[in-house]
Amino acid sequence: MELVCAKCGAKIPLDKQFCGECGHDLSRPEEVPPIDYNQPQSYTPKFLAEKILTTRSSIEGERKLVTVLFADVANYTSMSEKIDPEEVHQIMDGCFKILMDKIHKYEGTINQFTGDGVMALFGAPVAHEGHAQRAC
Repeated sequence: MELVCAKCGAKIPLDKQFCGECGHDLSRPEEVPPIDYNQPQSYTPKFLAEKILTTRSSIEGERKLVTVLFADVANYTSMSEKIDPEEVHQIMDGCFKILMDKIHKYEGTINQFTGDGVMALFGAPVAHEGHAQRAC
């Protein structure tokens, strides 16, 4: 189990008194919010979140062409009917981890997760000339 730093959002082992990223005092754990897995920062890597936040003011309200990638697991329904729900969850966690790593490697952002898939954007909010190639 880990804590989340209220100041910078870094994950911190329970035995630590200060955040290793920003030095925030963790002596008052009741002030540390629980992880909200519905928030993008939970699955957006720090380098990409910082890039998005530093360019935020220049991209808000801007129209642009983007590439949308949608990937889902073939035969998910039949697979999920044949194996334990815990095993389905483990398989999907592994798939999502692989997909997230590849999407973030090319500076794509996760738009949403579905039960058996993921939708990602390339070219927004971080603009790239070759956003279509990055999605491939």
